[in-house]
Amino acid sequence: MTAVLTETTLLKSVPTGLLIDGQWRPAASGKTFDVEDPATGTVLLSIADASAADAAQALDAAVKAQASWAATPARERGEILRKAFQLVTERAEDFALLMTLEMGKPLSEARGEVAYGAEFLRWFSEEAVRSYGRYSVSPDGKSRLLVQKKPVGPCLLITPWNFPLAMATRKVAPAVAAGCTMVLKPAKLTPLTSMLFAAVMQEAGLPQGVLNLIPSTSAGATTAPLIRDPRLRKLSFTGSTEVGRRLLADASETVLRTSMELGGNAPFIVFEDADLDAAVNGAMQAKLRNMGEACTAANRFIVHEAVAEEFAEKFAAKMSLMTIARGTEEDSKVGPLIDAKSRDKVHELVTDALDAGATAVLGGAAVDGPGYFYQPTILTGLTEGVRILSEEIFGPVAPIITFTHEDQAVRLANSTEYGLVAYVFTKDLNRGLRMGERLETGMLGLNAGVVSNAAAPFGGVKQSGLGREGGVEGIDEYLYTQYVGIADPSVD
Repeated sequence: MTAVLTETTLLKSVPTGLLIDGQWRPAASGKTFDVEDPATGTVLLSIADASAADAAQALDAAVKAQASWAATPARERGEILRKAFQLVTERAEDFALLMTLEMGKPLSEARGEVAYGAEFLRWFSEEAVRSYGRYSVSPDGKSRLLVQKKPVGPCLLITPWNFPLAMATRKVAPAVAAGCTMVLKPAKLTPLTSMLFAAVMQEAGLPQGVLNLIPSTSAGATTAPLIRDPRLRKLSFTGSTEVGRRLLADASETVLRTSMELGGNAPFIVFEDADLDAAVNGAMQAKLRNMGEACTAANRFIVHEAVAEEFAEKFAAKMSLMTIARGTEEDSKVGPLIDAKSRDKVHELVTDALDAGATAVLGGAAVDGPGYFYQPTILTGLTEGVRILSEEIFGPVAPIITFTHEDQAVRLANSTEYGLVAYVFTKDLNRGLRMGERLETGMLGLNAGVVSNAAAPFGGVKQSGLGREGGVEGIDEYLYTQYVGIADPSVD
């Protein structure tokens, strides 16, 4: 009974309107939409459903606030982020429970996301004062060169449903640090965490109009006019490559600056000399974190034929111990997938692989009953060309394919349009460094199943995206470089 009361009390504390120019208000149309618990299918809250008209007002507010916000001293912007970090940390259990309710991940994982997401606030609170320029004498000595960094201006931030807090902080924090105003469009499946976060940013002292929030069920219709508006100066999107391509096409009309963190098809390579226990532990992290619903999730397990059978056995033994339950349950290790459509797509890929001759060492089916649960699954006996090796799975399914030599492993790993992250397990340091040079990827986990870190640049190559989030590079996405040529001051 206590858990139910806690959930009810928490949900009552979440704003349900749009945040525009510092005020929470209903959508202009009066429309709302329901946010569901994917573990039960029950409605958590009904919230305002923004339209293009609401989005235009949000951009109006961001434009109005831009000049004064850009002129706000960097130290003040940093202190607001530091305060927000403290507030999110103090309310860690609230944020964790809210994410579990609307997204489904186990509470233990949600707590980890709170710590990870909050770290972007702390990191960029420190980076706010470090946007350095330079002053130099021109090579011919006839002028002086002043180079400075300036905020790009109003930004549209579009976040995905799978990491409701971290994806918001990873975009909002550097924009705040750089001096940019924002319109934040959270995913319709998990908007509640962003709404609570926006309220916390207000409490931390963020001026009105700097952050505006427009949850909507019609993402394209709501954001397309903003992308075509010449007052918008930056688009940051995290989501599928398919949607990213469309947004890039729209952004080309105004040559809008963009950052794109798109899909992935991460290879997880295990060499014959690897510590198999460490590799299995890394595989559990890289595959089952967030139920596999992560762009960084290991999608293809490329294992040397000499150790493939032992690796699969140990992997299956570990995975079979994972308890499938609503994320609020104390022993939950695998929560539901986000919705029925996602679960059906995962099962479709598994069925296609089985039809092509693969064997299900573990799992291979949806879980009966309420919610959108899918069994943790391991497939062996796969051959090149099967769909599950080329498409992003976004579920707790691990397909294993074998290789005989390093060149073959590299070819298999690089045979994808994506290039977000790769994982390599080997005891040979030279081989590990060599793989970093040969793999077409923006990030590499060397003997590690998790690479995400607020202090590191997150992003990919090829069709996995453009730009970087986090690290010292993250704030540069929200700044532009201005050069001022100055006449030689020694000449009267």
